[in-house]
Amino acid sequence: MTKELHGSTMTAKVGVALLLAFPAGMTAQRPSAVVTPAAMRTLAHSYYEWRDSVYPVNSSSQGKHRWDDRLADYRMPAVTQRRQHVAALLTHVRAIDTDGWGKDDRIDKVLFQAQLEGAAFFPRVMQPEESDPQTYVNEASNGVFSLIQKEYAPHRMRAMAAAARLETVPGMLQHARANLVHPVRLYAQLAIDAVRSGDDLYTKSLMVLADSLGDQERARLVKARDDAVKALHSFADWLDARLRSMPDWTPMGETEYNYLLHRVLLLPFDATHVATLGEVELARYRALEAMLKNPNYASPDPARAARIPADQAEFLKAYEARLKEITDFLRANNLITIPSYIGQFQIRQLPEAFKPTNPGGFMNPPGIYDDDPTGFYFIPTYDPKSGNFYIRAAIEDPRPILGHEAIPGHFLQLSIANHLQDEIRRQHGDNTFVEGWALYGEEMLMREGLYPDQSPSQGQVLRLARYRAARIGVDVNLQTGRWTFPQAVDYFIDGGGLDREAATGEAAGAAASPSQKIGYMVGKWQIMRLLGRYRDAQGASFRLGAFHDQLISYGSLPVSVIEWLMFDDEASIKKALGK
Repeated sequence: MTKELHGSTMTAKVGVALLLAFPAGMTAQRPSAVVTPAAMRTLAHSYYEWRDSVYPVNSSSQGKHRWDDRLADYRMPAVTQRRQHVAALLTHVRAIDTDGWGKDDRIDKVLFQAQLEGAAFFPRVMQPEESDPQTYVNEASNGVFSLIQKEYAPHRMRAMAAAARLETVPGMLQHARANLVHPVRLYAQLAIDAVRSGDDLYTKSLMVLADSLGDQERARLVKARDDAVKALHSFADWLDARLRSMPDWTPMGETEYNYLLHRVLLLPFDATHVATLGEVELARYRALEAMLKNPNYASPDPARAARIPADQAEFLKAYEARLKEITDFLRANNLITIPSYIGQFQIRQLPEAFKPTNPGGFMNPPGIYDDDPTGFYFIPTYDPKSGNFYIRAAIEDPRPILGHEAIPGHFLQLSIANHLQDEIRRQHGDNTFVEGWALYGEEMLMREGLYPDQSPSQGQVLRLARYRAARIGVDVNLQTGRWTFPQAVDYFIDGGGLDREAATGEAAGAAASPSQKIGYMVGKWQIMRLLGRYRDAQGASFRLGAFHDQLISYGSLPVSVIEWLMFDDEASIKKALGK
C-alpha cells in the first residue's frame, strides 16, 4: 500500500512534480525544492508503477496481470529510454537531503536509492540486451510460464494472453539479432541449450490452457505457438552459427564488483572480505563433514533411503509429505510463528527450458501483488539413477531442501515480506538476506534436533553449507577476474563436492548473475552475528523463536538495515555507503 501524504505541503508537492516531470535522458540537477518523506514515497510508488508497465512479464510473475498480453519492448530506442529514465531518477534520489528526517524515513530513502542503484547497475555494467541472448529466450519462456504457473484466471483468458505474447516473439527475436552487437559465447550457449530443450513448455504445458477454446481461438494459439517455437529455434541456429566468433565471457572487475556490494546490496564488505569469508566457511564445513562418524553421509545416496519413489508423481508427493514434519517440529519447539495467511506450498516438475541454469530447480513464492498465497518449488525430472546432487538428496531425505525452500525458508519469509504495509520495504528483495535466511534455517533445524545425530540428513545439511561456501569463491573470483570459467567449475567439484553437471550449471549462474551466489553464506553469517548480539542483549529473557519472528518481520531487507532497525545501530550501513 502507498502511504498517504500526511502533513504534505505545497513545497513537497512541487518537489515531487519536478522529479516526476524530469524527462529521461536530460542531465539531472539537485532538486531545487525540498522533498519530504511523503513526497519521496509518492515518487517511489510512481517508479514501481512505471517499472511494472515496462516489464510486463515480471509483473505477471509478481501477480499483477494488467499487461499479460505484452512482452517488454526490446527495440533499442526503448531499451535506451528505460536506462536513461532510471539513471535520471537515481540522480534525483541521490540528491534528496534527509537532514531532519526520522529513522524510518531515512531507512526508506536508503532502500529506495539501493533499488534504483540495482536497476541502473546491471544494464550499465552487463548490458544484457547487447551481450546476453538469454535475455530474449527468457522473455519468451517466462512470458508463457508466468501465465500458467497459477490458476489466477480462467484458462481461456490466460490462453489468449499467451497467444498475444507469442505472436510478438518472432519480432522480438528480430530486434535481438540487431541488438546483440557483442554476444558472449557462454550466454549464447546457455540460450541455445534452453531453446533446444524447452519445447515442452510451449507444446505441452501451455496447451493445458487450450481446453476451453473455440476452434478459431485454438487455431490462433497453435499458430502463435508454432511460429514462436520456429522463431526460437531459428534464433538458436543463428547463435550457433556465430558461436565460434563470439568473445569469451569477461568479468566486470573488482571496482564494479565492490560498487555492487556496497551501493546495491548495502554490504559493509568488499570483494576481498567476502572471498575470505568464503574460504573460512568452506574450510569449516569440509572439516565438519570429515568429523561425521561416516563422512559418506555428506554425499546423498538413494540406496540408503527407506523407500525409493516409483515415479515422478510419487517423488513429488514424498516432498510434500515431509513438509508437515518440519512445520510440526517448528510449532512444537516454538521456533517460529507461522501466520494464518500462509498458503499451500506445492511441488512441481521443473520445465526443461529452465534446466541449463537451474540444475537444482527453483522456488516460486507468492508475488508481491498476488492474491493467491500459494508457493511452488520446481524440482528436476525424477531419475533414481541420476548423479544430480539435488535428486539424490531429495530421494534420501528432502527435508533439508524443503526447510530451505518452504518453511521456515523462502516461502514463509517471502510471504511475510509481501504483507508489509511500507511499500518501499515490501518492494525490496535483498537476495543476501533471503538466501541467508534460508541457509540459516537449514542448520538451525539440524542443531535444534530435527534430524537424528550422525545421520545422512545431518551430512546433507553440512554438504549443502559446504557448496554454498564454495559459491562465494566462484562468484567473487569469476567476477573480479581472478579465475577462468573452467577453474570455477573445478572449484565447485573439488571444494563444493558437486558433480560436474551441477558444478557447470552453478558456475554458469555465477557468471550470468553476479552476487546471487554469495548471498547464501554471507547472509547466513550476518544473521548468525545478529543472533549472538540479540541473545546478549536479551539476557535471561532470550528466546530463539522471538528472534526469528522479529528478524523476518522486517521483510527482505539487507541485514545492515535490519541491524539499524533492531539495535538502532547505523554502523554497518554507514560502512557500506562509505560514510
